[in-house]
Amino acid sequence: MVTSVTTLGRNGLSDWLVQRVSAVILAVYTVVVVGWLLAQGEVSYEAWSGFMGCLAMQIANTFMIVAVGAHAWIGLWTVTTDYLTTRQIGAAATGIRLLAQLVIALLTLVYLLWGLVIIWGGV
Repeated sequence: MVTSVTTLGRNGLSDWLVQRVSAVILAVYTVVVVGWLLAQGEVSYEAWSGFMGCLAMQIANTFMIVAVGAHAWIGLWTVTTDYLTTRQIGAAATGIRLLAQLVIALLTLVYLLWGLVIIWGGV
């Protein structure tokens, strides 16, 4: 069994719940954005900029960025702990798994911070 030192939640149930809640947030966000695009017809830069620049969408975008980060981390943590095991790749599995998780965590952090700068940078 793999030690869950690098898991997002305290246990599997909390990870499962975070994954499901983040999926709902992403689904609602997608429906809102696609609905707006369909209602607009032809979208100009000014219309898109106004839509994404309003406070409600900045908050929604922030929730979306965090949801994508959490969802991706839990999913990729699960993949690395399921497939980067001693049984699959030998004695170096723990080091390889931790290195892969470190790279994934750093990329996720960069994504989150960069996204927040894009969303709130103009404020």
